[in-house]
Amino acid sequence: MIQRIQTLYLLIATALLVAALCLPLGQFVGDDSITVSVFKPLGITLHNGDFYATWGLFGILLLSGIILLATIFLFKNRMLQIRMTVFSMILLVGYYIVFGVFLYMLLREDAVGRYQIGWSLCLPAISIILSYLAFRAIYRDEVMVRAADRLRR
Repeated sequence: MIQRIQTLYLLIATALLVAALCLPLGQFVGDDSITVSVFKPLGITLHNGDFYATWGLFGILLLSGIILLATIFLFKNRMLQIRMTVFSMILLVGYYIVFGVFLYMLLREDAVGRYQIGWSLCLPAISIILSYLAFRAIYRDEVMVRAADRLRR
């Protein structure tokens, strides 16, 4: 069962989350069009030296990546695999909510300027899509196994 298509989906989703951990989410640009500071999952250092910790974003990405990686090896328990995949998708939706809250809080301050979105912000969304595809494939396998068990009785 480890060679199924859902394994590929989950592995690619995990790799995308690891990449999202390392890449900046965007940058704040001042009025003079010079980059003031870079928004990373661990935090942001403003031009005046203030540091805002956004480790919650890092934690959500890391937890979701670990869950997806562990889900690959739960192929003998498909219902648990389905639950873990759905939980990871919920975590990633929560990631975007937490990101929006951090962005709103930072934009309320006068020191940051305007925000330019980075391309790495779409990686968790792609991971959600891949997790959904893995969920469908796992569920399809579960339905086939239950149908086969019903025929044996």
